[in-house]
Amino acid sequence: MAVHAHNMNRTMKNRYRVFRRGWGTYYCEDLTTKKQESLKTRDKGKAYRLVAARNEHESAPAFSLHLARVYWQAGDPVAAKRTWQHVMDEIPKLKTGETKNRWLTAIKDKAMNSIRNQIVLETRAEHFLKVLEAGSVSTNIYLRRIHNFAMDMSWLPWPVLPKKRWPVIKFKDKRGITLAEHLAIVARELNPERRAFYRLAWHFGASQSDVAFLDAENVDWQNHVISYARKKTGSIAVMRFDEDVAEILRDLPSEGPLFPYLRTVRAGDRATEFHQRCVGLNIKGVSLHSYRYAWAERAKTAGYPERFAQEALGHNSKAVHRAYARKAKVELPSLGEYERQQKNVAKAMGGNSSKLSL
Repeated sequence: MAVHAHNMNRTMKNRYRVFRRGWGTYYCEDLTTKKQESLKTRDKGKAYRLVAARNEHESAPAFSLHLARVYWQAGDPVAAKRTWQHVMDEIPKLKTGETKNRWLTAIKDKAMNSIRNQIVLETRAEHFLKVLEAGSVSTNIYLRRIHNFAMDMSWLPWPVLPKKRWPVIKFKDKRGITLAEHLAIVARELNPERRAFYRLAWHFGASQSDVAFLDAENVDWQNHVISYARKKTGSIAVMRFDEDVAEILRDLPSEGPLFPYLRTVRAGDRATEFHQRCVGLNIKGVSLHSYRYAWAERAKTAGYPERFAQEALGHNSKAVHRAYARKAKVELPSLGEYERQQKNVAKAMGGNSSKLSL
C-alpha cells in the first residue's frame, strides 16, 4: 500500500513519464494530454535526464529558463553580450546585390531601435511585441527573418515568439497601372531614357531592376527575342518582341547598357522619381512594380496562356546562362501581338477594336 501511495504521489507531481518501445527507443508521454513523442535515443540515462528536465521546467519554469541560459552561455561565451544589432549586422554579409541593399535598408527600421541593444538571450516576448506594434508590414517580415536567423545560428535556445503568436502579415491591396495612367506618365516624362524605361516596363512586365539592367546583348534582333536573368531569383525570362517594342529599342544604345544612367540609380531613387510623376498627375495606388501587375492582368484579359505568362515573367527557375536562353527552342509571342490577334478575332466576329499607341 505504501509503495502504491508513493507511485500515486510521484504521478501527481510529474507531468511526463519515460517508457521504452519494443525496438529499444525511449519515448516521453505527457500524462495530461496523453501525447507521446520519441526522445530519439536508446540510452536509458539520457532519456531519463531529458524527461527530468521537462518535469523540472513544469514545476519551476522561471528557474528552469535561468538554468538553461547559464548552460547556453557556458557553451557560447559571446552569448552573454550578443545583441540583436549584432544579429542584424551579420545577415547582410551573406547577401549580394539588391537583396543585400534591401537588408541594409530593413535593419535601419526605427521600429527596431528598442531591441538593438537588447541581449539576445534575455529577450522576452513583450520586447518583440513592442517592435511589431511600432512597425509596419515590412517590420513584421524582417523581424521574423532576423529571429529565424538567430535560431538557425543556435544563438537562441528557443523561440522568442511561437509561430502562432506572430501577427498575421496583411499586405495592402495592390493593382496594376492602367493604360490611361501609363500613357499620361509617358506623355509627361521629358527625359528620353526614363520615358523609354517606362514604355519597356509596360511591354515586358519586368521588375524595375530587370529593365534598368538590360544590355544590348540581351536583344536578339534576328529572331526578335529578348532574354534576361531576373535580379531577384536568377530565373530566366525569354520573350519575343513585336514592332512596338522594336521601335523603342532602336532609340536605345546598340551596345552596352540600354539605360546607362538609370542602372546607376538606386532602386529606391527610381521608385521615388516615378512616385513624383504620379503625384504630379494625381495618380494614386501605383508604384513601379505595378507594371508587373498590369502585364499579368493584361495577359489574363487577352487569354494569354498561363504557361506563356509564367515563362515571360521568369517564374520558372532554370540553371542556364543567359546566352543559352537566347537560343531557347520555345519562343513566346509578344503580348502585344497576342492582344492584337484577339482583337482581330473579335472584329471578324462583329466586334470593334482600335489600335492604341503605347
